[in-house]
Amino acid sequence: MFTAEKEELEQLGAEITTREIRQQPELWQETVTLYRKNQVILENFLKEVQSKAEGKRTRVIFTGAGTSQYVGDTVVPYLRAHGNTQAFTFESIGTTDIVSKPEDYLIKEEPTLLVSLARSGNSPESLTAVEVANQVVETIHHLAITCAEEGLLAQRSQKEDNSFLFLMPTRSNDGGFAMTGSFSCMTLGTLLLFDQTAFEQKQEYVSVLMELGEEVLSREEELNKIVNLGFERIVYVGSGSLAGLAREAQLKILELTAGKVATIFDSSMGFRHGPKSFINEKTVMFGFVNNAPYTRDYDLDILEEVHSDEIVAGVFAIAQPGKRNFSGSTIEYSAETVLLPDGYLALADIVVAQTVALLTSIKVGNKPDTPSPTGTVNRVVKGVTIYDYK
Repeated sequence: MFTAEKEELEQLGAEITTREIRQQPELWQETVTLYRKNQVILENFLKEVQSKAEGKRTRVIFTGAGTSQYVGDTVVPYLRAHGNTQAFTFESIGTTDIVSKPEDYLIKEEPTLLVSLARSGNSPESLTAVEVANQVVETIHHLAITCAEEGLLAQRSQKEDNSFLFLMPTRSNDGGFAMTGSFSCMTLGTLLLFDQTAFEQKQEYVSVLMELGEEVLSREEELNKIVNLGFERIVYVGSGSLAGLAREAQLKILELTAGKVATIFDSSMGFRHGPKSFINEKTVMFGFVNNAPYTRDYDLDILEEVHSDEIVAGVFAIAQPGKRNFSGSTIEYSAETVLLPDGYLALADIVVAQTVALLTSIKVGNKPDTPSPTGTVNRVVKGVTIYDYK
């Protein structure tokens, strides 16, 4: 797919999605450039947020719907260890939850920074979550991390005094049905802003990521052999930030196959507690393996367990090499690189999952660029009725 001619991909209905997966390593460097360009004013905005909290810690709520929510699910575990936890607490809450029952998620007396993550910024829930937060929370600020300068969320963010806009690269505003570059760029942009690790170290992480991303793209044939196994179900598991990523990975399969392949996700340890019942002989399981040695053992244990059960069509680790490795099949990255913490490793791992989803979509006879044959599922959600909140 990644070496095919444009005309061939257009005939498959896959030109947009293939291109948008393929260009991600370039977009990651563009995201770093945008961050550096805006770093001072972004940091000044966060200092203003801190000053308005008057000594209290500010709740940073990452919010979005679908894939945009899963950006928050992915980054929050990492930021709780590497963010400024003296000034901020970090949470991930979907706009769909905030809008439908604000009193369960927003606290009037707690200073809050609502970080709205959105590809287009035109989903009804994105705008309503901002409005409801303004109604409920006494000390509220907003940061929009979005891919569309012309989107309603971006336009609103530039007009209000308590808001700031952090735009992602123009090409990250995916034209395909499934979010790919938008997810990885918003994830990286969020990490660059809130991760307290020295910038030079973060730049090194991105350089490694770009190498790993290109490596994944060059190994399409290896991934295609897995896709050609006789499976009808896919499992994704991981720990820490990679547990959040597992939800996004399974969504790509679900979206691009229009539900023709059943999917499930869980944490590595949580999978045993009931969800393992999903497994049968028509199942392929992928495990995102953490580089933290303590956590890595738990990730590998569940893969070894399922492997030894000898039920599934295939079990695959997705990992950088470590002191302990999976005894079964591994989609293993090059050994001659820095071992990435899970928040950043997630970006390379998602390229694997996106590629698997793309290839599986073609396998089941779908068109990845427009995978919903009935048109009942849309690129930007439609048909949402928004009610007044009082």
